[in-house]
Amino acid sequence: MDLRKLKTLIDLVSDSNVSELEITEAEGKVRIVKSAPTPVAVMASVAAPVAAAPAPVATAAPVAVVAEPVVPAGHTVKSPMVGTFYRSSSPGSKAFVEIGSQVKEGETICIIEAMKILNEIEADKSGTITQILAQNGQAVEYGAPLLVIE
Repeated sequence: MDLRKLKTLIDLVSDSNVSELEITEAEGKVRIVKSAPTPVAVMASVAAPVAAAPAPVATAAPVAVVAEPVVPAGHTVKSPMVGTFYRSSSPGSKAFVEIGSQVKEGETICIIEAMKILNEIEADKSGTITQILAQNGQAVEYGAPLLVIE
């Protein structure tokens, strides 16, 4: 595999939500694993005859210290789907809620766009918005924290 192709694969992994990619070709096998700040690429060439057992591939993984996630106080509203988070119904419109806004159960608090369909997300609890955890226009996964209601 040439270096341009390898560089392209590393760039694609680093710019996406993919954390690991493995490709096997005639020349060898490439495995790209994204760690917290930078991707790590390991390339092993297949130089042994077909009858020989493959040599073990040593991977040097960076040591990462995993910090416990900070759990916000209050009730966290989580994304019910994968999509794009929006705080308002259109780019020029006022946001549905701001920090300090009082909301009632069933009131629209944000929108998640999935497959060109705008899905209104409603508050599942009455209270005050204390934190907005997602950025406007940010891609969110299923179960991602969006807002905190106390």
